[in-house]
Amino acid sequence: MTRYFSGACAALLAVSLLAACGPADHPTAAPPPPPKPVGPDIAALTDSTAPAALLAYGQQYPGSEVLFKTRLGNIRVRLYDDTPVHKANFLLLARRGVFDETVFNRVVKGFAVQGGQTSGVRSIHLRRYRLPPEFRPQHFHVKGALGMARYDDDKNPGHLSSNTDFYFVVGEKLTPYQSRGAAGRPLTPAQVAAYATKGGVPTLDGKYTVFGEVIEGLDVVDKISQIPVDPQDKWPINDVAMKVEVVK
Repeated sequence: MTRYFSGACAALLAVSLLAACGPADHPTAAPPPPPKPVGPDIAALTDSTAPAALLAYGQQYPGSEVLFKTRLGNIRVRLYDDTPVHKANFLLLARRGVFDETVFNRVVKGFAVQGGQTSGVRSIHLRRYRLPPEFRPQHFHVKGALGMARYDDDKNPGHLSSNTDFYFVVGEKLTPYQSRGAAGRPLTPAQVAAYATKGGVPTLDGKYTVFGEVIEGLDVVDKISQIPVDPQDKWPINDVAMKVEVVK
């Protein structure tokens, strides 16, 4: 009887010791707050404050290439140094995960595939600010060019770009006569040759900012351009989401 009593007491003591070592006596420390994102507050930028803030960000946190990951494959893009505001804006939003919540929302065969809008509610608060145009005659709308969309032309005489809506040019191959007539501006022999051999949309030249180009995965752009869409708004029947990361 004494042996059994001693064993029972030992068991009770062990239970007591376990209980005494519980969370009440040793509270778990609260996890540290997440680090504050570097760069400007994208929820506070405006048309007037964005250019200077983005230029400063681009100088402090440079980058040159981004990778789009989609269910149809990957697209690697080089961003141009001589369009610094558009470049810095794209790097900033990519690093903040803004594009990861968006899809390719407008696909027009033989023209372009556009992305940057979401099919759901954004978890990242983002103000709609616009970017000053950075037209460069050496950057034109050949197939694979990356440009920034714009809206409200009647109220946007300065051709300010959207901050999130971008597009990849698809276009069609054009004869020299066709490309020169559509461009409405002088084209170099190299540009005429590019429109003839690769294709593009010269009617957009000098009207929308081209700030990058596809260097790998142009076939993926072609795949996206061929998917079924709603005939009314050209939104793909099955969403093509993306993950965008700065890789260089």
